[in-house]
Amino acid sequence: MAALLSPPMRDELRESTRLAAPLAAANLLQMAVYAIDVIFVARLGTEQLAAITLSTSIYGLSLWCAMGLVGAVAPLAASALGRGRHAVREVRRSIRMALWVAALAGLFIMALSFAGQPIMRVTGQPAAVTAFAGEYLTVVAFGAVPAVAAAVLRIFVSTLGRAAIATWVTVFALFVNGLGNWLLIFGNWGFPELGLRGAALASVITALATLIAYVLIIQTDRRMRRYYLFGRLWRADVVRLLDIWRIGLPIAAITMAEAGLFSSAAFLMGALGELELAAHTVALQIAALAFQVPFGISQAATIRVGLHHGRDNRGGIALAGWAGLILVTGFAAVFVLAMLTIPRLLLSAYIDVNDPANAGIVTLAIGYMAVAAAFQLADGYQAMGAGLLRGLADTRVPFLFALIGYWPFGFGTAWVLGFHTSLRGTGVWIGLAVGLSVTGVMMLWRWHARDRLILDRPAAG
Repeated sequence: MAALLSPPMRDELRESTRLAAPLAAANLLQMAVYAIDVIFVARLGTEQLAAITLSTSIYGLSLWCAMGLVGAVAPLAASALGRGRHAVREVRRSIRMALWVAALAGLFIMALSFAGQPIMRVTGQPAAVTAFAGEYLTVVAFGAVPAVAAAVLRIFVSTLGRAAIATWVTVFALFVNGLGNWLLIFGNWGFPELGLRGAALASVITALATLIAYVLIIQTDRRMRRYYLFGRLWRADVVRLLDIWRIGLPIAAITMAEAGLFSSAAFLMGALGELELAAHTVALQIAALAFQVPFGISQAATIRVGLHHGRDNRGGIALAGWAGLILVTGFAAVFVLAMLTIPRLLLSAYIDVNDPANAGIVTLAIGYMAVAAAFQLADGYQAMGAGLLRGLADTRVPFLFALIGYWPFGFGTAWVLGFHTSLRGTGVWIGLAVGLSVTGVMMLWRWHARDRLILDRPAAG
């Protein structure tokens, strides 16, 4: 306990909090950007709400995987800054090649989104829901490249200690998306009434606006402009490109394993019924919103560990890990309390809980949120474990842990309890809790064993 209250620990907690707070705020605001789509589309009807949920299972999943892929630039850039030798050149190399990867990944997401409607038919989704989802995906696909590129620039400003920029850019994105949805879904102020297509078009406009905002801020800031990120952007750096793929592919795979589990849960819920899927959609929005704080802390931990790793400071690496775990534990406890004590208030942000027509959705969603409260700590710890290991550029074995934890344990439990017991939707959510818990235990075990496994050896220059 004395070590946890020592001056170095207090300093690390302060630095970690200073970096994590704006990142967590930006994550929460980003979820609010996505939630706006759900809030507006929910007014169109249950079929449209189900359609955007299934669309997110394809577009959102692939987008998160792409952001995980380019997330490799965070430990690379942080380690370069920690070493201090040729830091500007090394950071520039990483960011430029990450933008290349963003463009390639965005094109892949577009192709996958265009094939989304046939994928949904194969999984046996209702015909009307599938048709609506196809409309949404063929438009929102065009936002993929700018969205992933903006994620790269967000990592750049955060690694330089300017994470507050990410928060304000996301505030701007929230405004753009909200206005775009209001204008284009319902045809306000003389704009065309486009329904789901309007929600998709608003998302594309928001992605472009976010990317432009980052570029303008970087180009007008004296400190960031000296990195000369956008000059000679066409020149390939094969070595750094391969570094990003080597570190980033397992990160993307971890994202695929986790997000794929949650997306698959949506398809399981769709097979159980539209009421279960609608309740799952609303409850998952709240659970995902709560996750953004520990996720922001884990992003900060990746950068803090990367900086200490670049300096070959093993004591600093350990302090960064403890600081992250302390912060995650505290915030997870707050969200557990909220989900258990004020579930109806939380749900009221998405649906009218007093409308008798929504009674079934509210009842089911409250039950799902009780399970979500139970896995808040597990969710935070698995994110923190992955983030800490990522700071050491250790991503391959964590991917195997995620694959094992989320699928044989998580999905297997969800399928058995959801379709072979009377638990139905609650059983699916228990499966999610099991997957997160098993993965979190394995991730933190590897972090605890980092010295014995020689994971914290000096970063390569």
